Amino acid sequence: MFHEYRDLMAELKHSDAHFAKLFDEHNELDEKITNLEKDPIASHRHDEIDELKKQKLHLKDEIGKILESKK
Repeated sequence: MFHEYRDLMAELKHSDAHFAKLFDEHNELDEKITNLEKDPIASHRHDEIDELKKQKLHLKDEIGKILESKK
């Protein structure tokens, strides 16, 4: 995610609490989605997975806006 902003993201994770929170929430959702998709029982819960993906995309958009404003 946003590889071209790797240095800026590292800086913001340490200096901007809001950015760090968004970044952590995004990563937690990513891990949760991955685990649900790998689970043969949970993988049938498409509605829940789709909702989590929407939340993750929203966080990614917010992170992107912050990165664009700081470059």
